[in-house]
Amino acid sequence: MTLEHIHNITRSTAPSIDQIAGEKLLSGGGATQLWNAFSDASGQFHVGHWASDACKMRVNYTENELCVLLSGRAALTDEAGNRQEFGPQQPFVIEAGFTGTWESLEPVVKIYAIFEPNP
Repeated sequence: MTLEHIHNITRSTAPSIDQIAGEKLLSGGGATQLWNAFSDASGQFHVGHWASDACKMRVNYTENELCVLLSGRAALTDEAGNRQEFGPQQPFVIEAGFTGTWESLEPVVKIYAIFEPNP
């Protein structure tokens, strides 16, 4: 294995700018930024940074995601109303099948590692 197999997870390039879909956005502006640093050849595994301003959106996870907030606070609430908050340097995993809401309580920047199983 050589250094070409090592990928830095940085925000040194311009991000992809996106807007949370209107039917998912519950509050806030909905602008997001994405710096994808790595995707494997299968297209199932992705790593990078994601950022948003304060907002709340509906989510339905088909992927497993490891999140580490670098800044900001976020809350996840399931369909039954159970809520958990996360802050900087607090890693957590969202398992495929989670449905509910993601709320960026303030501007958030996270590192993500996503695995999307084949259907």
